[in-house]
Amino acid sequence: MTELKICVGSACHLKGSTEVIDIFKKCVDSRNVSDKVEIKGAFCLGHCTEAVSVCLNDKIYSVAPENAETFFDKHVMDSLCEELL
Repeated sequence: MTELKICVGSACHLKGSTEVIDIFKKCVDSRNVSDKVEIKGAFCLGHCTEAVSVCLNDKIYSVAPENAETFFDKHVMDSLCEELL
């Protein structure tokens, strides 16, 4: 199971973390990976000055609502493919 943590702290909330979570949920459903990806909220991932902080495989990324779907396809789906190998 791949764990996708999205910061819901004050700074990230103001920058759109709720919208990023909603986009990620839609991606999980539309790509039929609900049995492989778990979306979790997290408080402060330590990158408050950047966009919404997202942790995937112990690496922190900055994701904005505008690029959330692209991020999901590039990083999350690629990570799932690597797990299958």
